[in-house]
Amino acid sequence: MSAIEHKLPSKDRILLAARKLFGENGFHRTSMSELAAGADMSVGLIYRSFKSKEEIIEAIVCADFDRKLAEFESLRQRLVDGELTVRQTFEELFQKTIEENREALAFDILAEGFRNGRVGRTIDESCQRLRDYLRQFIRTANGGLNNEELEGATELALCCLFGLGHRNISKPRLGAVQTARQSARMVTAALEGL
Repeated sequence: MSAIEHKLPSKDRILLAARKLFGENGFHRTSMSELAAGADMSVGLIYRSFKSKEEIIEAIVCADFDRKLAEFESLRQRLVDGELTVRQTFEELFQKTIEENREALAFDILAEGFRNGRVGRTIDESCQRLRDYLRQFIRTANGGLNNEELEGATELALCCLFGLGHRNISKPRLGAVQTARQSARMVTAALEGL
């Protein structure tokens, strides 16, 4: 742990170490003692901040979605202000998703969401908030969609985000910029053509 990271509040140090260790070893294969060593603190201090590893996963999910929602809000504001077109909005959204490169940790979190109802509900609630932004972007592209079309387009856009966020495992042929550009072009063309 670097000197700067060591100055972080305990919870932030724990989450930083958890991201690294869960991503490398998996959630279930990382012990609390390994997590304590990674955060450079005692196991007892971890338990003062979090009651369980599940609570740590929830905190990671919430922090990641809060960051993503802030990015979505920035894109929404830039779209409303006329700084971006709908296509540029989707392109930036896709590119940020591609560049995150956290597949191993994300897959472990999703798996835990299926096993653990509480983690699953946290993921679901966060995805609902992402859908709200996606609906706004989609309505801007095509305000004439009925509710069923809007919901279908929203689900497709969310699936694109999940898929693009995990594309490295499939050894893609296009780089991040080209993939984001082409994906945004196709999504907006489809929306405008409905």
